[in-house]
Amino acid sequence: MSVYQSRQEVPEKEKWDLSDLYKDLSLWEKDYRKIEEMVQELKEFDGKISNGKSLYQYLKKKEETSYIFNHVYAYAMLKLDEDTRDSHSQSLLEKAKSLSVKFSGANAFFLPYLLSLEEDTLRQFIAEEKGLEYFEEDLFDSFRYKAHILSKEQEELLSKLGETFSAPSSTFAMINNADIKFGEVTGENGEKVELTRGMYAKLIEDENRQKRREAYKAYYKPYLQLKNTIASTLSAAIKNNVTMAKLRGYPSALEKGLFGDNVPKEVYENLIAATKENIAPLHRYMGLRRQKLGVEELRQYDLNVPLISGVKRTITYDDAFAIMLDALAPLGTDYVNTLKQFKNSRYIDVRETPGKRSGAYNLGVYGVHPYILLNYQDDLDSLFTLTHECGHGMHSLLSSKYQPQITARYSIFVAEVASTVNEVLLIHYLLKEEKNPDFRYHLLNHFIDQFRGTYFTQIMFAEFEKITHERAEQGLPLNADVFSNIFESLFREYYGGELIHDEETKYGWARIPHFYRPFYVYKYATGYASAIQIATALLDGDGEMLKSYLEFLKSGSSDYPLELLKKTGVDLTTDEPIKRTLAKFNELVEQFSRSN
Repeated sequence: MSVYQSRQEVPEKEKWDLSDLYKDLSLWEKDYRKIEEMVQELKEFDGKISNGKSLYQYLKKKEETSYIFNHVYAYAMLKLDEDTRDSHSQSLLEKAKSLSVKFSGANAFFLPYLLSLEEDTLRQFIAEEKGLEYFEEDLFDSFRYKAHILSKEQEELLSKLGETFSAPSSTFAMINNADIKFGEVTGENGEKVELTRGMYAKLIEDENRQKRREAYKAYYKPYLQLKNTIASTLSAAIKNNVTMAKLRGYPSALEKGLFGDNVPKEVYENLIAATKENIAPLHRYMGLRRQKLGVEELRQYDLNVPLISGVKRTITYDDAFAIMLDALAPLGTDYVNTLKQFKNSRYIDVRETPGKRSGAYNLGVYGVHPYILLNYQDDLDSLFTLTHECGHGMHSLLSSKYQPQITARYSIFVAEVASTVNEVLLIHYLLKEEKNPDFRYHLLNHFIDQFRGTYFTQIMFAEFEKITHERAEQGLPLNADVFSNIFESLFREYYGGELIHDEETKYGWARIPHFYRPFYVYKYATGYASAIQIATALLDGDGEMLKSYLEFLKSGSSDYPLELLKKTGVDLTTDEPIKRTLAKFNELVEQFSRSN
């Protein structure tokens, strides 16, 4: 694996091509100014929508503005993520965020106005103006929010406070991506090297336990040092969310978080309860892992190391892409051939470089194509990350291709289904093709650990969010000690008595960016449960499932998430998908206990 000291060293073919968005900055500036003008035009509609024609003109102008704004914002965000230290890119994103507030403010009048109408009046407007049929479903869906929309003046005020409410998240992002330094660890030749996130991901899997421990301590050290600062940002984010829920008249912050997807809170609560009732196989796996490692005490830095030495393989990016295409064959030739262009047309930014945003994501841009950020490390985990993000990317591409702009953007609730189906297909393909019994055992172990991280850990995080928001609603304090006590208690409950806790364990909350997007992480678990059911049917050659699943990928937000999933046969309002998921995990642990 090449280690790049600057972005300039990375081959062009492994960097995304932002010229598909804007050929140069002057075109971005031109669109920026155009949106400023369009925002002023939108403001002019305030108080002047009185019939079907004027309503259509407003909605059409708003959608046109949104289309251009999304391109402007995406370019600024992607540019900054190439190097979060770059002050020019920082200023671009700040300008885009400021424009977002102005855009939001210009439209703040509309929901209060719309919800002041009688439904019969709206139907009359639609009858008057044929173009409104395009917006009809979206308009009537807005009536669900009637009890949660404030007066015009209050909505305008809240829109102006948008940047203030997002400040805790922005502050944490800067701390986490730009400012945190992990210090030095021992390199391969005994020299001291600067620890990066990508390097940590590799070292925490190192067969040398001392190296794992050293990396673990170094990685957590800045979070412990900044625990009070980070606690203040997280506390503020939670309290902002609780305040907004109260202002808008939701029974709780949780119900506010679920409202947009039309998900009953029982789905969230049952997910946690059903999982905790069936947590025994995870506890058993912890015991098996300790035995296989041959250690007296299992520590957190022992949870990711392969259990068989000498099986780690280097998987180049080119090889990974080829393996992924073969693994996704059950999704059909059209799917696979479309996915090839992600690499050939440079939709993907592949390599880790100094200052680049950590982690991985997919950003769908309507009217252009998806953009995928990776920090590829030439290993098995990176292969899975590539396959995961390409699942998101194909979902974005197909929804954009088959849906109009108004319904092209899918809900986050269903997003994790597409990515996880790809991962499950990949692991089954690798297990089927692998002839080396040691590596097959390693893959089985990887599947279990992936399951643990995507399902059990995310549910633990979801319960952490639920508890901390409930504390805020009750007016109870939230600080570093409170967060640490809650997190440690949950960690012990989910992982059982086999795991011995270092001081760092309880500070896990301090490093989780998703906590700044409240009630998001549970969707990884529901997505995983849905994906297990869908992928199992695809692997069985179920033609009807393939047809319904591809339709699901093309559906965007044309229906509520639970309804879209029901069309594939997955019903999350019942406990059936959860039971299937937990049964699958138990089966894997049984298989693991008999292997090797």
